[in-house]
Amino acid sequence: MTKKRILIIEDEANMRHMLEVLLRRAGYEVKTAADGQEGLEVLEGDGFYFILCDIKMPRMDGMAFLKSATHRLEDTTVIMMSAYGTVDTAIEAMKLGAYDYISKPFKTDEVLLTLKKAEERERLKTENLRLKDQLQRIEKSYNFSNIVAKSKAMHSVFDLIEKVADYKTTVLITGESGTGKELIARAIHFNGSRHNGPLVSINCGGIPETLLESELFGYKKGAFTDARRDKMGRFEEAHNGTIFLDEIGELPFSLQIKLLRVLQEEEITPLGSTGVKKIDVRVVAATAKDLAEEIKKGLFREDLYYRINVVTIYLPPLRERFEDIPLVTEHFIKRFNTKLKKNIKGVSSEVMEQFMAYPWPGNVRELENVIERAILLAPGDTLEISDLPPTLKADQYPLSGFAPEDISSIKVASRMLEKELIERALNKTGGNRTKAAKMLEVSRPMLISKIKVYGLS
Repeated sequence: MTKKRILIIEDEANMRHMLEVLLRRAGYEVKTAADGQEGLEVLEGDGFYFILCDIKMPRMDGMAFLKSATHRLEDTTVIMMSAYGTVDTAIEAMKLGAYDYISKPFKTDEVLLTLKKAEERERLKTENLRLKDQLQRIEKSYNFSNIVAKSKAMHSVFDLIEKVADYKTTVLITGESGTGKELIARAIHFNGSRHNGPLVSINCGGIPETLLESELFGYKKGAFTDARRDKMGRFEEAHNGTIFLDEIGELPFSLQIKLLRVLQEEEITPLGSTGVKKIDVRVVAATAKDLAEEIKKGLFREDLYYRINVVTIYLPPLRERFEDIPLVTEHFIKRFNTKLKKNIKGVSSEVMEQFMAYPWPGNVRELENVIERAILLAPGDTLEISDLPPTLKADQYPLSGFAPEDISSIKVASRMLEKELIERALNKTGGNRTKAAKMLEVSRPMLISKIKVYGLS
């Protein structure tokens, strides 16, 4: 179907012929119909970008045609024509899906101008859809369920979330403190089939052991001294949804066997109750601890570990995905500008250099706190070194030997940085080139080539 394809529906033969000749000369591919019924039949076999349709016709008039053809006109611009038209008629036609209205008698230029306007409208609509799609793709590249990142490591995390979100499979999220494990849990829930159900979060290390069991599983009235009424536990609250067990490595050993039973049997027993309650809950757990080491120490049950570790999502620390730092920084500046009613435009090059060199032991949470503090205290509209806390203004973090004062060439500085990063990766992996290439996110042949270029052993 070409953009110039047009259908003329007109019962008057002379008018139909005149419009056909006019529009063919103007470059349109034209088909005609003598009334609305014939127009419907033509639509069955062909598609059109434009339709010129008279209102007063025998058998089926223009209004009846519009009503009957609604589902076939989604991508077609309809322009109505009539010698008996009124404003009310035009409004009614617009309600039924027509784009414009021409009153007879009309000049040929009026028809061509109306079609030209319609073409421009279609072009703008197509362009808007293309730009909207492009923006959505850019947004998806950098933002996934409020998680801002563009690094390859985080996009692997996003891919894994999409694969597991629709299933009830238990997920274990691992990573250092402050990497955003709860955001991942929320992304799993809200991108999956259970998004309409509740998401219940509980920090296993933030509640005293004596209260944690009743918090998780609930209790019956009279179960203990202060149990004056029945209380629903977090697992029951999460029925048909998701429960997020944060810091599951802190779960007391005595409760681990009870949690294992819940996962195996999908039922809970509230404190003081003799019966069980069936539950349908998706479990997502998170920990900053090495649970394999905790098992060796006798602090975590091996059978529970294998039950929760069906799918593992590892969140890399911020220092291993430094390319995300500028993006995350911009995200937090926008957020705290709104929260604190500030108008910070960005950070200075010195601040960004410090951000890129600092190891961020507190990860994304530490970066968030640093930016909030800086925005709160900054006197100007750009964050400067003087706005940062003393721990970030220290000089012990920059890349050793990188960009000395006598180096002004970006190419030279880039080669120096590349060489140092390769040396670091080789040192960290004990000279294992395959592991070093994976760490640097380059192919092994490319790494070997760079090693030869820089004369590295």
